[in-house]
Formats: sequence, structure tokens, C-alpha cells
Amino acid sequence: MATAPPVPDPLSAADSPAQAGSAGPPRLGWLDALRGLAALLVAVEHSSYSFMAQTRELLTPQLNIGRYGVMLFFLVSGYVIPASLERRGRVRTFWVGRAFRIYPLWAAVVGSALVLDLLGVTRLGTRFAGQDPVTVVVAHVTLLQELLGTPSVVRVLWTLSYELAFYLLVVALFTVRPDHRPTSVAVVLAVAAAVGAAAGFVPRASALSRAVGTGPLVALATVALVIAVLGAGSRSSALRVPGAVMGGVLALVLVAFNGTVPLWEGLVILAVMFLGAAVRRAESGRSTWPSTARAAVVVLICAVGSAYGQGAAAGFARRGWITAFLLAALTFGVALSLRRRRFPRVLTRLGTISYSVYLVHPVLLGMSDGVLGRYRQDRPLLEAAFFAVLLPLSALTYRLIELPALARGRKRTGRTDGIERTDGMSPT
Repeated sequence: MATAPPVPDPLSAADSPAQAGSAGPPRLGWLDALRGLAALLVAVEHSSYSFMAQTRELLTPQLNIGRYGVMLFFLVSGYVIPASLERRGRVRTFWVGRAFRIYPLWAAVVGSALVLDLLGVTRLGTRFAGQDPVTVVVAHVTLLQELLGTPSVVRVLWTLSYELAFYLLVVALFTVRPDHRPTSVAVVLAVAAAVGAAAGFVPRASALSRAVGTGPLVALATVALVIAVLGAGSRSSALRVPGAVMGGVLALVLVAFNGTVPLWEGLVILAVMFLGAAVRRAESGRSTWPSTARAAVVVLICAVGSAYGQGAAAGFARRGWITAFLLAALTFGVALSLRRRRFPRVLTRLGTISYSVYLVHPVLLGMSDGVLGRYRQDRPLLEAAFFAVLLPLSALTYRLIELPALARGRKRTGRTDGIERTDGMSPT
């Protein structure tokens, strides 16, 4: 998260007293700034549906602002999450830390969305027509709902499903081959995306759910996930490797054959996160910058090529996606090159509350749409008013929900060092 709030935040690097009092910039201020920018971009994208429809109609074919923010989040997650796991040194501690980081605010936001639906302010129920309520609940608790054929209660939760898939893959590699090269993994995933797109292999959205049924798939995946998490975190070597491998296989199968984004984009998302991990390895001296640069070029070429080949896909704005992807990579690269400089306080402070901004803004928009409706004409004053409410509200949920949960997590896992507070969606 970001600059020093009154209460220390273990996921924010700039909070440490040593750094806060030093003359130089916060060590991870650049990551905080990226997270703040990413959260703001996603919120602007979604709020434009309600208050800036004309601008959105003109801009989106040229630049998908939401994808720009999301790809930034994924790059930051890739940079932080593997390093967090390696630093902790134990898979069980990693999973416990992730649970305290993600679930408290997630539960509050999902619960609020459901209450608003019961009050008739929003209309979530129509999205789950025909699905068993227990199946919907279980799918959401796993965080994999978007990869299990179940629409997300809050739409932005789809990214957490892909984040969790990344966690499972990272844990599998950490357990089976600690000396793995993220550059190689990123390249393999990116090339697979490009080959699949070139071959026209684009499975239908939620293909497995359609084939075996959402309920059975959710049940099977939930059992596999529990076994994977408990097994990989076990003290027994006989359980660790099978559990970790099961988690990695589950992640790949679901992303490839049951995602709500196309196969090529799902693989690109994973490749982007592993590219972030490769950057971290190079910065720490465990790999070389030339090899990381080559991997980055391959990922960029494959991602752009895959997207370019989807120009005829219904509802896909090819230029808008490609521009967003390239801008995300460029923004990350520029921030990385300036990482030793001090970033604007407004961005680092926004990075502190970025998880709250990311999860809270759709609920606030749902309330606004239910009460005011959506405007066909641009309403910049209403757009500004929306953020004038969102940012203080997000700061409040950060203080009341995130910080207490982080404190409890620290007690369970021991004190953490600064990098673990600056992860993608949480970020996750």
C-alpha cells in the first residue's frame, strides 16, 4: 500500500519508520503509485457508463481504460506475490496471509451488494437465474467463481479469480522447482496464447461448465482447491508436492477451458504476472536484465499478435485492448526506471486504499444506478461527485476493515517486511 498512515500497514512499504523518516523516497513508492493509478483507472472506466457515456463511446474503441488499469494490477501482483512467498518461506504462512488480506473486505463488499439487492436497489438476482444458491456461494468463497461458470456478485471480482490461479501456479513452482525461471514461464504462456489464437482455438466461455454442469464443476474444483491448499501447506513432503501440483493443474485447466475471457487473454494475463515476477528476479540479481528484456519482448509481441487476430470477434475493440496493454507495459517500465525517485503523494496515498477503491466502487455505482439511473449525456459534475464520495468511503473501509484484518494476519504469520503490502489487487 503506500505512504505512512497513522496505523502501520504491513502491505505498505512506505510506512516503515526507517523509510518514513529518511530523506530519500519510499523504497516501494513506485509500486504504491502504480496501484493507486490502476485503481483510479478501473473506477473511471466503470463510472463512465453512468456519468460519461459520450466520452466513453468515443474513447473505448481507441483505449480500454479498464484493461489498462487491470493489466497494471497484474504486473504489480506478479512483481510482489512470488517474492512474498519466497520471503515467507512457507506455503501455509503464505496462504494464511493471503486469506487475511483478501477475505475481510471481500466479505463486507459482497455482503453489502447482496443487501442492496434484497432492498431492491440493484438487480443481482437476474444474473444467477437457474443456478443453485449453494453453488453460487461456494463458488464465490473459493474466489474462483469467474472460472467456475458463476457470474461474480461484484463484477470486478473476476480479476481475483485470475489472481488466485496465479497464486496456485506460483505455489506449485515454488514447491516443485524453487529455482524455476519466471522468464521461461512467461514466454511459454505467451507463445501458447499466440499459437492458440493463430490456430483459432477459442473455447466458448465457461466451456467446462457447459459440458459437465456448473454445480458438479464447482464441487469438484472446491475439493481440489482444498486439497491443493492444505496439501501444499502440509509439513509432510508426501503431501506437499501432490497438493501443489494439483493446484497448478487446476489453475491451468480452469483458465484454459472455463474462463470468461478468451483463452488467449487468460494465458496473456498469466504471462504478464510471470513477467512481473521476472522483473523482480532481475532487480534482485537472481537473473539478468537482458533475459528479462527478451522475455518482455516476446510477451508483448505475442499478446499484441493474439489480440490483433481477434479483430473480428464480436464485441472486441481490438485497438482499444492493444493500446491499453501497451500503455500498461510502458507505464510499469517507466515507473520501474524511476523507482528510486519520490512519487506524487496523491498516488501513493491512493495506493494505500487501492483495494478498497477497487472493490467498493462497483457497489457505490450500483446504488447510484439504482437511484439516479444512467445518463446518456456526459455529466462531469456527477462524475466528480462520485469520486468525492468514493475516496473518503474507501479510506474508511481501509481503516475499519483492512487494517484490523492485517493486524490479525500479522499475529498469525509473524511480522512481515515492506514488500508484502504492495500486491496487485489487494491487492491480492
